[in-house]
Amino acid sequence: MIKPIGIDHIVLRTERYQELIDFYCNVLGCSLEITKDSLGLSHLRAGNVLIDIVDVNGKLGKLGGNAPEELGNNVDHFCLQIESRGEQELQDYLNSRGVLCGDFEDRYGAQGMGRSIYIKDLVGNNLELRFII
Repeated sequence: MIKPIGIDHIVLRTERYQELIDFYCNVLGCSLEITKDSLGLSHLRAGNVLIDIVDVNGKLGKLGGNAPEELGNNVDHFCLQIESRGEQELQDYLNSRGVLCGDFEDRYGAQGMGRSIYIKDLVGNNLELRFII
């Protein structure tokens, strides 16, 4: 009956609202699509997917309780498919932006096996960056 065809959006709740928006836009290349100040919500475009950032102190954010903490996030991780480039080049870029990253490994994902790396955003959410094959 139901056949998933992809991820539409994810929602990240934070006390560091503007800083997290800046991280996703300035470090990971997302773009700000829509901001709803009355709700404390911003929609960021990441290719054909949205990443919604919710201020836990805003109208919408207060409905979800306390902000997630580094060891108590409300998302284990999510994976962003990114354009392929040199692994060392990407690691150097991330490190230059203050982003600690792991090592590249072969992992299975929606497009089959591929190379990916794990990082954390500035509020402790785990992200997997996966090269498009």
